[in-house]
Amino acid sequence: DGDSFIESLGSTQSLSSSIFHYRKEHGRTYSNFKDTEYWQPNDDKQNNGLDLHHHMMLQIHDNKLFRAPLKDPQNVLDVGTGTGIWAIDFAEQFPACTVTGTDLSPIQPTWVPPNCKFELDDATQAWTFPDNSLDFIHMRFLLGSIEDWVGLFKEAYRCLKPGGWIEHTDFTIRISCDDGSLPDDCIYYTWNRMFAEAGEKTKRTFLVTDKDQNAGWIKEAGFSSVNISRYKAPLGTWPAEKKWKNIGAFNLATCQEGLEGYILYLGTNVLGWELEELQVVIAKMRQALKNPSYHATYPV
Repeated sequence: DGDSFIESLGSTQSLSSSIFHYRKEHGRTYSNFKDTEYWQPNDDKQNNGLDLHHHMMLQIHDNKLFRAPLKDPQNVLDVGTGTGIWAIDFAEQFPACTVTGTDLSPIQPTWVPPNCKFELDDATQAWTFPDNSLDFIHMRFLLGSIEDWVGLFKEAYRCLKPGGWIEHTDFTIRISCDDGSLPDDCIYYTWNRMFAEAGEKTKRTFLVTDKDQNAGWIKEAGFSSVNISRYKAPLGTWPAEKKWKNIGAFNLATCQEGLEGYILYLGTNVLGWELEELQVVIAKMRQALKNPSYHATYPV
């Protein structure tokens, strides 16, 4: 049986010019692969935030790319690879391993290690990988993009070799604090409600780790051993401990870079807000992120 390590693909397509005809909304670009309407932009501004988030997770994991007890992986899959930064780092660490990163957007670099490749693929469709072909599957930050989580993990289970591992890292958009530093009318609570409502309307939740439900999905898919690590990611440099202060700095930079992109599509197309209303929310969020007296965190 496969195992999993949690933290708190339809047919593939080679690159052609049509793939780069992104849909454009409010001055941002979005994936148009197979008419998929993914909620985050795929432009440089948003991608910078993805790379910052990668470095934040490295800080949380003490510069380790994974937590699963891998021995000699030969074939590894990175689902929703984004900019490909994790896949590239993993390929460099394991030069004898073949690493495949899949995503809806061809935003990965062309100069990569020879054992690393990228494919356009929709992970919510049937995967093209053979049964029992993968040693390790890595998934990170797929919130808001998956309707059938159990189906996703069943595909992973099918493709993993006996004894293989899946590692899923995600978070829940529920910003809060433990010390009462956030006022009752804090914009963070409005932000939380907006994403909760968007997830309900699209049937693609933004509360992935809530009550460890992702662990339940993985067990339901057939995995025999599930280990869970939970963290509270700070927003800002307010923590006293140096490690978490640095993590908070990366997290703050990530949110500041990606803030507009997080809410534009969901706010207008899903929630039906006017652009001017969203700009007010974004401005208030930027003010809150700059407030050093707010000791905010969210669960990872």
